[in-house]
Amino acid sequence: MNAFARRIGAGRFNWSRLNHVLIPSTKEGRDRFRRNRFARWVVGPLARTWFSLTVEGRGLFAFTLLASLVGLDVLHGQTYWLWAGCLSLVVASVLVRPWMALRDVSVQVDGPVRVALGASAHFRITLIHQGDRDYTGVRVQRPFLPWDGTWLESDPRVAQLRAGDRVSIPATAFFVERGPHHLDPFSVGALVPFGLAVGPSRESRGTHFMVVPPIAPVVDLRWPGRVRHQTGGVKQASRVGESLELAGLRDWRQGDRLRDLTARGWARRGQPVVREYQQEYFSRVAVFFDPDGRAASEKAFESSIALTAGIVEFLMRGESLVDLFVGGPESGAVPLGRSRGGLDQALDVLASVRSVPAFGQPSGPFRVTEGLKGCSAAFLIGTAEGESRLGWIEALRSSGLGVRWIRVIDGTNGSPSPSFSGPKAGLLTVDLIEDAIRRRSGLKL
Repeated sequence: MNAFARRIGAGRFNWSRLNHVLIPSTKEGRDRFRRNRFARWVVGPLARTWFSLTVEGRGLFAFTLLASLVGLDVLHGQTYWLWAGCLSLVVASVLVRPWMALRDVSVQVDGPVRVALGASAHFRITLIHQGDRDYTGVRVQRPFLPWDGTWLESDPRVAQLRAGDRVSIPATAFFVERGPHHLDPFSVGALVPFGLAVGPSRESRGTHFMVVPPIAPVVDLRWPGRVRHQTGGVKQASRVGESLELAGLRDWRQGDRLRDLTARGWARRGQPVVREYQQEYFSRVAVFFDPDGRAASEKAFESSIALTAGIVEFLMRGESLVDLFVGGPESGAVPLGRSRGGLDQALDVLASVRSVPAFGQPSGPFRVTEGLKGCSAAFLIGTAEGESRLGWIEALRSSGLGVRWIRVIDGTNGSPSPSFSGPKAGLLTVDLIEDAIRRRSGLKL
């Protein structure tokens, strides 16, 4: 409760969450509510009736409520006739809905698998009409979004859907919270006369995707200590078929593969020559994200996640294998390899991070290095500071790893710490990271 009060006092609480405080934020929660008896017999029918009305129908219904208040005095005015007429139109539109069903029409929705935080999510709604009847005035109704989502345009409309048509309609939304998102089905229905409601809807499947953190554009990263080649190679090195490094040429020996023969070398030396290969070696780097954001602003916490994603992306662009830790070494590593799928895996992990305490006191150098065998360097990125982190860093350094600690702080000016010596954090401001993401200018750390 004290942490909650501190966040409110510091302006770190997003009040938009309170708009949906009574609505379950997850699909499992919404499905659990729909199975409730109260929801099935009371809330469900009312919600279906309300959402069957068009924007014009809801406006007329609101006007009907206003007219009902004005027309309460039936003895000294005729306003109740206006109320009766408006209500009759709304009720008649709802009652005629069953005769306006779309037949032989299916709905498909294609959406993104991942969306960067701050970017638009684009969906494509496809209506497939396999019947022999034309429909006019077709409305597409988009699902109700969670608190962090906003549709960027009004409900799509199709003036005419002919028999055999296949119509694609774009829809764009914007989300401001990381993590998995699951949208309820899109629906499409035909307008009833007067356009106040739509008939029984045809629904698509639900849509799910991951809102991942933006990647801070890191163009240069100073290593605390780097060993490029390691004896015996690294187990997680990406290898496709016989993709090896060329070590040189040597004379042919009995048992060599014929495909390793080189015609040019044979002609130059006058005797069979083969190519000799060696396995590629990579540096292995541990990247630790400190998820303790209790004392930081929400912007600083989000910026530290974006910076972690940028450092991981920079390391994977080079000749490095990355092990991602969320918390201390005891939290377990996520080996990422060097492929694009590894970066997507890292973004999915960082997308689900929530602020929790981390980095307890280390129990000893052996436990600290248990999951770090083969690593040559370690990066720690976060917003918090404390003696427990200094203890972890000292334990990592004493085990032979080069360690660099980068803290993200609030502020308008600042740059990365120009030097690193000992267990001292280099400081990076929120504005510097956000400006780099916005301008796509490179960060030199």
